[in-house]
Amino acid sequence: MTKANQRKPVQAPDLFSYPKYWAECYGTAPFLPMSRDEMDELGWDSCDIIIVTGDAYIDHPSFGMAIIGRFLESQGFRVGIISQPDWTNRDNFMKLGKPNLFFAVAAGNMDSMINHYTADLKKRSDDVYTPDGEAGKRPDRAVTVYSQRCRQAYKDVPVYIGGIEASLRRIAQYDHWTEEVRRSVLIDSGADMLIYGNAERAMAELAHRIANGENGSDIDDLRGTVVIKPSTPDGWTEIDSSRIDWPRDISSLEEAYGGNPYEMKDEATCAQEKQTEQESDTQPVRIIPLPLHRKVELDDEKTCIRLPSFEKVSRDPVLYAHASRVLHQESNPHNARTLVQRHGNREVWVNPPPIPLKTEEIDGVFGLNYQRRPHPSYGDAKIPAFDMIKTSINIMRGCFGGCTFCSITEHEGRVIQSRSQESVLQELEDIRDKVPGFTGQISDLGGPTANMYFLNCKDPDIHANCRRLSCVFPGICKNLETSHAQTTSLYRRARKVPGIKKIAIASGLRYDLAVEDPEYVKELVTHHVGGYLKIAPEHTEKNTLDLMMKPGMGTYDNFKKMFEKYSKEAGKKQYLIPYFIAAHPGTTDEDMMNLGLWLKKNNFRVDQVQTFYPSPMSLATAMYHSGRNPLKKISYKSGRLYIPREYSQRRIHKAFLRHHDEKNFDLLRQRLTEMGRTDLIGNGPNQLVPAAERAPRGGQRQGNRPPARTTNRKPYQKARGGQWDNRAPGKGSRGKGRTAPKRK
Repeated sequence: MTKANQRKPVQAPDLFSYPKYWAECYGTAPFLPMSRDEMDELGWDSCDIIIVTGDAYIDHPSFGMAIIGRFLESQGFRVGIISQPDWTNRDNFMKLGKPNLFFAVAAGNMDSMINHYTADLKKRSDDVYTPDGEAGKRPDRAVTVYSQRCRQAYKDVPVYIGGIEASLRRIAQYDHWTEEVRRSVLIDSGADMLIYGNAERAMAELAHRIANGENGSDIDDLRGTVVIKPSTPDGWTEIDSSRIDWPRDISSLEEAYGGNPYEMKDEATCAQEKQTEQESDTQPVRIIPLPLHRKVELDDEKTCIRLPSFEKVSRDPVLYAHASRVLHQESNPHNARTLVQRHGNREVWVNPPPIPLKTEEIDGVFGLNYQRRPHPSYGDAKIPAFDMIKTSINIMRGCFGGCTFCSITEHEGRVIQSRSQESVLQELEDIRDKVPGFTGQISDLGGPTANMYFLNCKDPDIHANCRRLSCVFPGICKNLETSHAQTTSLYRRARKVPGIKKIAIASGLRYDLAVEDPEYVKELVTHHVGGYLKIAPEHTEKNTLDLMMKPGMGTYDNFKKMFEKYSKEAGKKQYLIPYFIAAHPGTTDEDMMNLGLWLKKNNFRVDQVQTFYPSPMSLATAMYHSGRNPLKKISYKSGRLYIPREYSQRRIHKAFLRHHDEKNFDLLRQRLTEMGRTDLIGNGPNQLVPAAERAPRGGQRQGNRPPARTTNRKPYQKARGGQWDNRAPGKGSRGKGRTAPKRK
């Protein structure tokens, strides 16, 4: 990067600085209305904005529809909610009438496909975001279906989509459920704009600009949004990242300074373009090949990066991995550039991420007039998600861990946005005073992680120029603030709030950060662990941990020693409960076998097993689809990863985690025999599964148990040439040899 290209932190207008819309005179609604009767009681003739969501409406700051709805209400708008509508009937999308400004559509707090299906594509039997946990209250691909129904209801009303389902599909993305690369959801849904990440800034500006008479179709410059354009506007510079096979002789690309070296033009065309340029005041689009972009002084406001097109990444998994790498490198809101990806004859235009909220702004969002309970229309129905969070408090947003299998970073970003201690303490009092039957027990004081509260880069200028995918991998960045003083202070103050008897910490703990502050660990272990503390090493083997961007087990061992020391000093018997992932891309059977041996050595019997779920747009999903590692520069010669893709392989990996379950004994004996590790079969302390019982004469096993079932599982396949088969799935089949369960 040249000195001229050094970035400075980007500032944004205060979230609550907009002049309020005229409808503020109606005041604050007890609950945002879900029916015309409620609108009549409020004296409304219409809604300015209608939110359509796949979740039950719970007026609580842990639910996206409540946050956005209450925030827009604070800006003066009348906001209605259509919750879990019958998507087969257009009339359900008309029950609040025609919105004056726009529809805002989201699938809910959870991606609808992940909500419906397990990692092994089995249909789930419940939905925790629905009254009484009833399944089937939202469609597959809810964002797309809801958007199309809104358009059918009122053709001339703009439709804007957001939430995690839309965020993770803002460009072409691998779809685990169909095993193909799908288009940006903005195109499939037919919506007018996609808002990704934390949406408050974009929603405030969008709503006020439309309310002030601006045509929504002309608004294409908002941070945190995705729009469709016919082409790159004049005067912009494109960094061409649409290919990876650049010539080795970089000097041969110098001609790119004057135009696109890959576009052949005849003399007549060149003369005509030259005359057009002379007659016009506009500047043509300048194209810079990716290898040369650091040599050029660029205007960040008018520079975009061209990704490989949808057509290319859908056919070429290597280009897909490359596009994923570029997208994640352009995630810092202070230096990210606009991304452009062509879909047919349209350009999907991804504006830079939103500027994170300041503490005062996020305090304002969480301090709005939430009722902290479900809408009264649900009566006595139990909503499991509400029961889980009604006494928990979110103290921050974002995560700089960068775990490749996780979607938090893609949605909330890497910059930590923390609430003030006063804001958190006020919410404690609200829970105490508003939650029926409150017993004084707080179930969680955390967020995406338990201990990143107020941890950010020490130097704003360094942060503005940083492109690291993680602040803690492969080691903790020297520029990262690691003191947990703010968190420790918050815990101590929270325990003193009258009526609060016990505060548990249930959010995931980054123990690699915690060990940097022994005082915090002591505070946590002494006062906030109720016998068990859940942490997530995810694996034990370095190869897999590196692909996950997780710390090594040495850090786990250090934390375990501290945990046990402070538990003993507190006079408590407390235990660590580690979480692990089976079948992560790059994980071999030997890796899982070693993890199983570690579990047995440490006397862990894992009950709940998490299998890798290829969620859209994550780096690990790019590994899964392409067989390449996007954490490194991608080329067609990049080494291939072993991908446990087949259902039989995933079963084996889960079985190694639950080696103590007799249901897995036969499967593990067979696989260990194939691996040449029969030494691990037996009843010794260093053996993984017991030997098979010999049947007595007469053919019956001891204890009259029936013989074990034989399986039709084929041995693991290796592709031609002895390499693991990493071919992209989805070419009209579910992959050779796949034995995925049938969908119900």
